[in-house]
Amino acid sequence: MFSQLFGKYLVKHSLLNEETYQQIIDKQMSVRVKLGTIAVAEGILTEEQVEEINRLQRQLDKRFGDIAVEKKLLTPQQIDSLLSKQGNAYLQFVQLLTELTDLTAHEIEQHLKVFQKESGFSDSEMEALKSDNIDDLIPLFVFSSKPYIIDIAGLVARNLTRFVSRDYYIEKARHMKELSYAHLSCQELCGDATIFLGIAEESDEGEFLKIASEFSHEEMDRVNADAYDAVSEFINVTNGLFASELSKKGTNVDMEPPLSFKNQTATGDFYAIPVYLENKKINILIAVNSDFTAGQTPENLGAVTTGTISSVSENSAGTVLIVDDSKMSRTMLRNILEKANYSVVMEAANGADGVEAYKKCKPDVVTLDITMPQMDGLEALTQILAFDPHAKAIMITAAGQQDKLIQALKTGAKRFINKPFKEEEILNNIHDVLK
Repeated sequence: MFSQLFGKYLVKHSLLNEETYQQIIDKQMSVRVKLGTIAVAEGILTEEQVEEINRLQRQLDKRFGDIAVEKKLLTPQQIDSLLSKQGNAYLQFVQLLTELTDLTAHEIEQHLKVFQKESGFSDSEMEALKSDNIDDLIPLFVFSSKPYIIDIAGLVARNLTRFVSRDYYIEKARHMKELSYAHLSCQELCGDATIFLGIAEESDEGEFLKIASEFSHEEMDRVNADAYDAVSEFINVTNGLFASELSKKGTNVDMEPPLSFKNQTATGDFYAIPVYLENKKINILIAVNSDFTAGQTPENLGAVTTGTISSVSENSAGTVLIVDDSKMSRTMLRNILEKANYSVVMEAANGADGVEAYKKCKPDVVTLDITMPQMDGLEALTQILAFDPHAKAIMITAAGQQDKLIQALKTGAKRFINKPFKEEEILNNIHDVLK
């Protein structure tokens, strides 16, 4: 975020033009190489080991290096060596700035001092900014006496970096009572604490589509039901990771199905964190243990029909029913399964429809998302097993749903699959259940 904040300061004061600024940012984005890529290139790790660390990253929300050290795959000294080869963001920016403009390193240093003074950063805060460390940066922009606000903001920022783009920066959080928006996707965690997390944009010129496209791996040119769904899944994964962290500390929360709203107003007691993602603005909305209303009328994103059973090829490896309220998740599962020669005979977008679909198509395997509207995956599992005691069910779970997952396994589910999906994990579980 240092490059974006200082770069925008230079543009504002006519010390750098917008075109050159973007050129520098684009070059920086291509310079930084993942630790795993460097480790494989140097023969320190295998591609399989890197993929396993990446999988654990998605589940545990830990840094690549921390996991590698915990698993005794790398030493702290090796991590330091790899990090040094990634490049320092501050030095990269200064180097590119001197190469592409007439500014000297001394002049840049002088402008940097003025930038620090105008921004109100202390020396230690400037060092945190230069290091581009999200955990150190978030407290500079998010102030709150309420619990969890800073932690959730940091988690969202890390997931933006991991799943969407590194080209973003944030402004200081605003304590608000009202925010009108064009688009909003959000989810509530309830239990020992009540927590709302949402992503909103105030106009159609923001980066709602950027998050949707990058997270779903599908190019989208307008905000529609698919875009809302993909942003909701991004929030769902983030909340799952946060719920896991709360659980470790003895605070238990349950995840409600995500909701989306269009052209309405959020009201109550909440924080809005402006995020400029590739120069376009979105807002991260966070409310903890307070009155908060996301909107009056949620968008009806539409349910899939369950009346038609798809044909099954002669050489099919098995039939599967997918039950998940997220179209993005259903599509990803279908693509993975069909590529492996399984036949997805039906889909359903909630537990109630899933039960009826199971009775119609009697699949070899049914996948059940745990968090769904109308009827959750646990109740659907119970009703399916009452209809067919030999049903083979695999639960789909985000992190943070351990209690429900254990309950599902006790009820009769055969396996579980974690979000975000990993192709190998899906196919291994399907194969084992059928075997």
